[in-house]
Amino acid sequence: MSFFASLHQYRDVALLLLRLTLGIIFLLHGLPKRGLWSAQPSDRMPASMLRNLRILSIAEPAGALGLIFGFLTQFAALGLVIVMLGAITFLRTKAHRKFKEENAPGWEFEFLLMMVALALAIVGGGKYALDRVVFGI
Repeated sequence: MSFFASLHQYRDVALLLLRLTLGIIFLLHGLPKRGLWSAQPSDRMPASMLRNLRILSIAEPAGALGLIFGFLTQFAALGLVIVMLGAITFLRTKAHRKFKEENAPGWEFEFLLMMVALALAIVGGGKYALDRVVFGI
């Protein structure tokens, strides 16, 4: 048995690590947006942008907690894929960023987060997820 073939036995540990890492990232990015609930629209932040950010202040932490605990993992991950599609669309159309900018952030990090979330939406949370206890999956 080769070394890499033997690593397959740690598949569920790998899924746990992916869930925890992605969940923590989204939690840390989503929680500060709670302060936007008291913000008022302005020239710098129109009402439509403020509304979207308020939605994200709920969606990002909710999806993050779903991933961290492995509860409704595939649904939570799919929701975060949608969030990241919106982020990438904004960065490409409104901020006019390229995938990789020379001296500024591009949207490669958002793409990476979206792909990890998509992978979790496809394969699920694994053995160490509440989904397994609650739903048997």
